[in-house]
Amino acid sequence: MTKNSSAAVPGRNVVVVGTQWGDEGKGKLVDWLTETAQGVVRFQGGHNAGHTLVINGVKTALHLIPSGIMRAGVKCYIGNGVVLSVGKLFEEIAGLEKAGVEVRSRLRVSEGCPLILPFHAAIDVAREAAKVKAGAEKIGTTGRGIGPAYEDKIARRALRVMDLKYPERFATKLRELLALHNHVLKTWLHSADMAWDEKTLSYMKDGEIQFEPVYAEAMAQAEQLKPMIADVSRELNAAHKAGVNLLFEGAQGTLLDIDHGTYPFVTSSNCVAGNAAAGAGVGPNLLHYVLGITKAYCTRVGGGPFPTELEWEKEGTPGWHMSTVGAEKGVTTGRSRRCGWFDAALLKRSAQVNGLTGLCITKLDVLDGLIELKLCTGYELDGEVIDILPAGADEIARCKPIYETLPGWTETSVGATRYEDLPVNAQKYLDRIQETTGVPIHVVSTSPDRDHTILIQHPYHA
Repeated sequence: MTKNSSAAVPGRNVVVVGTQWGDEGKGKLVDWLTETAQGVVRFQGGHNAGHTLVINGVKTALHLIPSGIMRAGVKCYIGNGVVLSVGKLFEEIAGLEKAGVEVRSRLRVSEGCPLILPFHAAIDVAREAAKVKAGAEKIGTTGRGIGPAYEDKIARRALRVMDLKYPERFATKLRELLALHNHVLKTWLHSADMAWDEKTLSYMKDGEIQFEPVYAEAMAQAEQLKPMIADVSRELNAAHKAGVNLLFEGAQGTLLDIDHGTYPFVTSSNCVAGNAAAGAGVGPNLLHYVLGITKAYCTRVGGGPFPTELEWEKEGTPGWHMSTVGAEKGVTTGRSRRCGWFDAALLKRSAQVNGLTGLCITKLDVLDGLIELKLCTGYELDGEVIDILPAGADEIARCKPIYETLPGWTETSVGATRYEDLPVNAQKYLDRIQETTGVPIHVVSTSPDRDHTILIQHPYHA
């Protein structure tokens, strides 16, 4: 058999994942990489994600739509691994259209996406309230129905995007789901006694979510959504064969992964790179390079153990510096992020479960002005020294970090676009991160702006 020399050369594909607890700055890097990619894919999570882009000083926050939407001509895909709130999707589309961004012709939504419906968010909120009432620690969910929607998926009872095309089928399944979830809401979570927001109350009567408003809203949304519904798996595979470069955009972070994170203080999906295959409908052989996005320090939103956490609410401390200079507030929730020193032992775990090809260090500029830095290289756990983050929240909570001290720098790193332009001690700090994690640094971000990026090795050219 002879090779056809005129055949298209298959594209190269990159997976971008957060390597800590989310909020690492993935949005900027995805946007930057779309100079080389022609398609961007979301493969897990829902509108609990929050990706902030700053382009020419203008800030845009995205929750569902892939970050590639900000570049004209880039096609965006929402894969089957995403749980979809159609209402939130259209809110986001409306905001982008108002800003002059053309969305609808470039957005493809998998028909396999499970739907987030009003009762999912109600259950999410009611469960967290019940934990508080019982004196237990909250998981720290966003209250947007992500977890309950994934539960329906795993239990094989979810309403999916494809069901929106069949009103009678949708109605039958919706009645069944409402019977189950209203029972839980009213009987176990005492929803009738709770104070609900105005939006939830518009669907609710006597603590139960009503059929008619949910059904009517879903059918109205279906008509708008239909032109964007697609067999995303087929389209991605065809695009790859045609030579298109694809970028798979992860949400949240590795340590929030349902299997590999600080369980139970995790999200309800797999955030690791390997899930890009299952969550989009491509084979793992199509994932050519994995870029781990990593803050130059650590942050975490919500509950759960955090070995290197600092006092970040006290003025004048390194934690306060990270919190204020880094503007550490969640894009989705507005909650303050907890701040701490860089954790190389944690990164080893992330590198292991993601198969990282290279690192991108973000927010290096936030550390400007700190005289001394600490870097966690391992932990003491029950009298034993370990060099990798253990599995499970209980063990992690008992970990005492082992630090090495490095000199900081007073010069500015803001806006640097060449490695050699960084302060000498900043270079030494990055070198030490590479040595202790075992993963090479290929990209460094020196401000939120798209152009303030140091490229050492390009993921699409590696």
